[in-house]
Amino acid sequence: MLKQNFNAKNAPEAIGPYCHAVMVGKMIFTSGQLGIDPETGKLAEGVEAQAVQALNNLKAVLEEAGSGLDCLVKTTVFVKNMADFPQVNKLYGMLIPKPHPARSCVEVAALPAGGLVEIEAMAVMRV
Repeated sequence: MLKQNFNAKNAPEAIGPYCHAVMVGKMIFTSGQLGIDPETGKLAEGVEAQAVQALNNLKAVLEEAGSGLDCLVKTTVFVKNMADFPQVNKLYGMLIPKPHPARSCVEVAALPAGGLVEIEAMAVMRV
């Protein structure tokens, strides 16, 4: 089965040797998206702003690959501090369309670029 790589114009450039997303068949697998503003290249201030920006970046990546937030199947949310989960969860619930996808949330010791939250996803192509 062929795979196709995508890099979104409206998301921050990758900060390592990876692409934003890979499509295999009708499935799209994204790299983790941090709360980096694609215009400034800097992290948004605070966990709430970073969560919103990470979701906006994820949306841009999915749209570039022919999908969208409404096509999510599974997400993984990484937080630097589980105490931030209630704020991230509230924003996630507001910005991800229902029915919500399956999800995991994991506290990690550190995230790239000093991020406070990172979100990766699996989605299907929009039909």
